[in-house]
Amino acid sequence: MARMTRGTRRTRTTESALGRAPASGASADDGGVEAAPSVLAPAADGPEPPALPPLQHIQSLPSWLIGRVAARGRGLVAEALAEQGVKMMHHAVLAAVSELGPIAQADLGRKLAIDPKDLVGILNDLQADGLTVREPDPRDRRKNAVTVTPAGQDLIERCAAAAEAANAQLLAPLAPAEARRLMALLARLHEA
Repeated sequence: MARMTRGTRRTRTTESALGRAPASGASADDGGVEAAPSVLAPAADGPEPPALPPLQHIQSLPSWLIGRVAARGRGLVAEALAEQGVKMMHHAVLAAVSELGPIAQADLGRKLAIDPKDLVGILNDLQADGLTVREPDPRDRRKNAVTVTPAGQDLIERCAAAAEAANAQLLAPLAPAEARRLMALLARLHEA
């Protein structure tokens, strides 16, 4: 969070944004997170650092960095899923049907917060590829229930492996302890 005053800019330190930063010399193996050099904060008893130019200031914010990393991660996963012949939303619908099915088409749309018209198109694609089946819901014949086929289940398993590989590629620059620490911090931010 930035606070602006006349002629000065202050940004929150990485320490306060991500938890206590390690003392100098901390290693990746101890799960420490070092402050990003572009995130400036005044020393407790020292002078204020110079203000960053506006674009550099924006690019030093956690929200910008998280957004860029998220975009890269989505791109890697989308590419991995495309190699399996499926789009991200199709994969999400297929996974939901596998976990929740047989499920009424309307309930599926509500669970995934997908517009009914968009869901119909996705389900048409999945059914045309032999990955799902829509049949009258035995509990309410006015509704369609969606079920995953064995071919759909096989695709889900291949996509899960592809998505894991894409996420491993995303986290490859980090040591294993750093990756675990990042995941824990992201979970905390998500749950806040």
